[in-house]
Amino acid sequence: MKLKDRIAGLAVKYRHAWVFLYILIYMPWFLFLERHVTTHYHVIQIRLDEQIPFIEYFIVPYLMWFAFIAAVFLWFFFHDVPGFYRMAKFMFTGMTIFLIISTVFPNGQDLRPVVFERDNIFVDMVRALYRTDTCTNVFPSLHVFNSLSACIAISGCEKLREHRGVCMGAYVLAGLIILATMFLKQHSVLDVLGASVMAYVLYQFVYAPHKRRVPKYTRQKRPLLQNK
Repeated sequence: MKLKDRIAGLAVKYRHAWVFLYILIYMPWFLFLERHVTTHYHVIQIRLDEQIPFIEYFIVPYLMWFAFIAAVFLWFFFHDVPGFYRMAKFMFTGMTIFLIISTVFPNGQDLRPVVFERDNIFVDMVRALYRTDTCTNVFPSLHVFNSLSACIAISGCEKLREHRGVCMGAYVLAGLIILATMFLKQHSVLDVLGASVMAYVLYQFVYAPHKRRVPKYTRQKRPLLQNK
């Protein structure tokens, strides 16, 4: 097969890659907010946040979030195109809502410790995180929302449900990531709750209708299988 034909074949097979163009909308908008929302913002935090201790070891699952989301997204891209579209629709809608909220309601938090009680490699990693990531544009938490998005996509995929170890590992990692946002003082409890509510509401529009259709399709097929 000629190289031109192979390229054309790949272009057709992976035509759903157009979805990744969303990054051209998200990144400029997000970077604009990061540069301009720096001092005047609504503080998002409650008294409960002060009771949550700072635990630097959670930097490990927090940073694993990037690989986790990318791995889940790419798995669906190559192995489950309908699931990929649903996940993209769910995740990108939530991310757009986050951008809109951050634009019309500038927000941030003042939870980060000024002085660290310990000095180790994990604290050094947290310091590096604080230097590169501002304490603004936190509501709702995208770390939480995207972790929930990945878990919802995984739980709705029949192929992945056959691999219980993979599913349980993903759920545990997502749980640790969500906890990390609070134990690292990156997010308030309110940010976590906001992301959870947003995920619940969007689920009703993206995944719930599909889930209701699947049993109907199965019931229609079952009599045909029984007659064979």
